[in-house]
Amino acid sequence: MESYNLGVLTKRLLESELDLLTSKTLNKLLEIKNERTFYRIVNDFVKNNILISIEKDKYYVAGKNVNSFKIANFLYQPSYVSLETALNYWGILSQFPFEISSITIKKSVSKKFDQKTYVYSHISSKYFGMFTKKEGMLIALPEKALFDQIYLVSKGIKPDNLDEYDFKNVNRKRFFEVCKQLKADGNIMNLAKKIC
Repeated sequence: MESYNLGVLTKRLLESELDLLTSKTLNKLLEIKNERTFYRIVNDFVKNNILISIEKDKYYVAGKNVNSFKIANFLYQPSYVSLETALNYWGILSQFPFEISSITIKKSVSKKFDQKTYVYSHISSKYFGMFTKKEGMLIALPEKALFDQIYLVSKGIKPDNLDEYDFKNVNRKRFFEVCKQLKADGNIMNLAKKIC
């Protein structure tokens, strides 16, 4: 039976650049061949507050500063932060939303972790994208976050509270280029013209 030094494995984990890990990534990092041994060590890491369990087979390294947007990207993939959360981040919506909203091409879900709610809204794969990577997180560009919001409003999924937005931080020309590039339908364009 294999034996491992927990101290050596802890050092390897803490010295890695990684802050969020799946079981697969963790196993590759620790190089443990026996599955039962691997899960016993992971349980020891969790019990000793070296790893924090986010959900089944997903962890973050305790003591590393991981922001909630990065956790949002990690929890449900593929996804990027968008909608009210990104609109607030870019200064278009002044109210800070209670939930961290993301866009995904998978089915819509809601997840809870660390007293926060992470909401993932489904969007057609043809509309998925136009995000940037900032400080390790994927977030929609301002004009794309607005497009995502209008798309979901046009589908009746999100409420039409667009009058709460400050559009001076939206590049109007770029926003309509996004609409054109994504071949936005009539409903989206009518809403877009009403607000911009």
